[in-house]
Amino acid sequence: MGTTTQRKHQEHTLNAALPAHPVAPAHDDHGLERLIFFSDAVFAIAITLLALELRLPAAIEIQSNAALLEALLSIWPKYLSYVISFLVIGLQWMAHHRMFRSIVRYDTRLLFLNILLLLSIGFVPFPTAIIGEYSNAVATILYALTIALNGFFSALVWGYATGAGGGRLLAYRLSRREVWSSRLRTLIAPVIFLASIGIALWNADLARFSWILIAPALLLQHSN
Repeated sequence: MGTTTQRKHQEHTLNAALPAHPVAPAHDDHGLERLIFFSDAVFAIAITLLALELRLPAAIEIQSNAALLEALLSIWPKYLSYVISFLVIGLQWMAHHRMFRSIVRYDTRLLFLNILLLLSIGFVPFPTAIIGEYSNAVATILYALTIALNGFFSALVWGYATGAGGGRLLAYRLSRREVWSSRLRTLIAPVIFLASIGIALWNADLARFSWILIAPALLLQHSN
């Protein structure tokens, strides 16, 4: 009787010690590598798809060098949207790479949040094509909202990694100041793009011009 009671007590203690969301052990390199490889593939495909939108208008008849040059110069908005989106996706990949240098464990919630981030990254070529074709407020808002969502999902991944169980997914514990500082840095870019949506309702050109602020903001984010 005493043995049975003791065994039940041990089982109860063991169950209470188990986390609500099982965490992969630190030595599960294969599982973490699959997460990172899959993420890298999505980033790479999204960047590759951007270039597919760089096409000359089908209706233009090109019969001379001057006509070709004029046609190439006429699609400068597509070049601009390609460069902006390439840099945005590239910097998002840098942020992802930076996060997963510190993250050495994962759980189901982290995987799901990472999937949401990749979902938003894979969507970037569509608003890029739209804003390369049209320069109105709707195209500007669609693009800004997409990039803002990229940043917010990235912030959610890092926020969960640093907050889950006091940072149990990280290679080492961060101080409270380091946690909040790093979280705030991840929100700089999405806040700028989100703010540009309000500007676009008044002036779409000015909203797109405001995206220039993303350069010093991202340099600040990756300076540490």
